[in-house]
Amino acid sequence: MKRYDVAVVGGGPAGLAVAITTTARGLNTVVLERATVPADKACGEGLMPPALAVLDRLGALALLDRRESAPFVGIRYVQEDGSTVEGLLPGAGGLGVRRVALASALVARARDVGVELRERTQVLSHRRTSEGMTLETGDGPVEARMLVAADGLGSPLRRAEGLDVESSGPRRFGLRRHFQLEPWTPYVEVHFADGVEAYVTPAGARRVGLAFLWEDGVVEGRVGFETLLARFPRLSERLTGVEPDSQVRGAGPLARVARARVADRFALVGDAAGYVDALTGEGLSLAFACAESLGTLLPDALAKGATADTLRPYEACFQRVFRKYAWTTHALLMLARRPRLRRPVVRLLSKAPWLFERILHAVVA
Repeated sequence: MKRYDVAVVGGGPAGLAVAITTTARGLNTVVLERATVPADKACGEGLMPPALAVLDRLGALALLDRRESAPFVGIRYVQEDGSTVEGLLPGAGGLGVRRVALASALVARARDVGVELRERTQVLSHRRTSEGMTLETGDGPVEARMLVAADGLGSPLRRAEGLDVESSGPRRFGLRRHFQLEPWTPYVEVHFADGVEAYVTPAGARRVGLAFLWEDGVVEGRVGFETLLARFPRLSERLTGVEPDSQVRGAGPLARVARARVADRFALVGDAAGYVDALTGEGLSLAFACAESLGTLLPDALAKGATADTLRPYEACFQRVFRKYAWTTHALLMLARRPRLRRPVVRLLSKAPWLFERILHAVVA
């Protein structure tokens, strides 16, 4: 049986980023994905400048199909009465990328550097041995010195390791769909309504992505894409008669908590490592930054036995990056849940757009 240095469970962006980094540093790495790659999923699809920087270092940015993407220069908030505030992102701005196109670029780069990708391979269980980890899959056992769990929000591996913590507070969910329409603005737009936000992201020369986030129990009756769209008359009018460009996909509950990111010969990365909400659009930036950090650390950690102690620098990196993301996200959630507070705050910022831009730069730096 072939033995690997690193086994990554999950072939999404975070898992592939870890695998590309470890393989480029000489570690024999396999990615085990229960479905096929590249995979689609509900995602806001906005890449902020930090995420683009990591993609460039990974060698995947140049492989993106630019027909499946569109640049955006900043963020615009739009309220129910039409009042707005907008700010430019630092540098060249961000990039709206169709999730499948992003995954395709990462898959291509992973294969280029020598990552072994096993599709339709579900991990059924895992156990520690004297030399590492043994993973039981539907295709037989896989042995590795280190196990990286990049298996998403629900992360069975997080639960199996006893690192899962029940999230408190209201549950939030998301729905996403694309439309065949030339983007009407170079900004990512965030539209507010009571209990629901709509996110419009350019995702191609003739494609916009529309995602909704809402809190469980706020929307009465059966929740569906059309019922959520009806809460935003301006968006509904723009999309009347426009052909959809994808199926509706959902995600949630969004908030997830892990007791820790590391254990002996084990690490969590991406959504499996912890998540607050998609409100700020920083999910991919967070995933890529932490994946790169973990992948860079692993050669030295494995040389020292890959104990929880040798993996602590990754935990420290995660805490540092996650802390700012969590603080910002909780602050915006507080405003989104309190329209009477949010409306005057946005109007005030619209009179001082430089302040909004400064906040924006601090958040995405």
